Amino acid sequence: MAADLLAQLAASPERAAILLDVDGTLAPIVPRPEDARVPPETRAELERLAARYALVACVSGRASADAAATVGVERLVYVGTHGLELEPEAERWAAALHKFAAGVPWPAEDKGLSVSFHYRGALDEDAARMELEQVATAARGAGLRARFGRKVLELLPPIDANKGTAIRRLLRERKLRRALYAGDDTTDLDAFRALDGLEIAVRVAVASAEGPAGLRASADLVVASPVALQALLGQL
Repeated sequence: MAADLLAQLAASPERAAILLDVDGTLAPIVPRPEDARVPPETRAELERLAARYALVACVSGRASADAAATVGVERLVYVGTHGLELEPEAERWAAALHKFAAGVPWPAEDKGLSVSFHYRGALDEDAARMELEQVATAARGAGLRARFGRKVLELLPPIDANKGTAIRRLLRERKLRRALYAGDDTTDLDAFRALDGLEIAVRVAVASAEGPAGLRASADLVVASPVALQALLGQL
């Protein structure tokens, strides 16, 4: 069934969108997020897809400029910070977000409209997670949104925006009713749900031991790694 859906997408690329997460999906997870890069072979596939499909977009937790630098393909559309970049209201929370983050005794990754605290590689990851649970509780008390992903705590404005809202906007603006989305983490579940009701929808989970349990269950296809996703993209 999933193979049939891929074939239908590939048969009419001018009517379809290819939508992709970046870290853990196109780019392998690395100890330091700033070192992540999409492999040359995957970049070549993305260049080819961009010439065929109505839309090829990366919808990332990174800021859009950072996502573009990590992927390295100019012809794609980039939406950053889980869709918050498309919401003008989010800017009003930037000062409060950064003021809170400045008081956290933990190295922060500043994404402009969100802040991330990574604990991958900590001497005791369990203890680090417990410490960041307290940070999350305090952030919620300050009116911010806090959520955990793959060994990371993200703090965001309390805005009703996510990868799903961004994807719905992209598809609506281009009047597209067929799409594939691939992702590996909790925030990608919002993107999966955004494909509900389309003529053709293909949800691809890039599985890992760190990923959320519901990702596999919600997917139409499961691949084991970014390398395996690259091979799947080759079918399109």
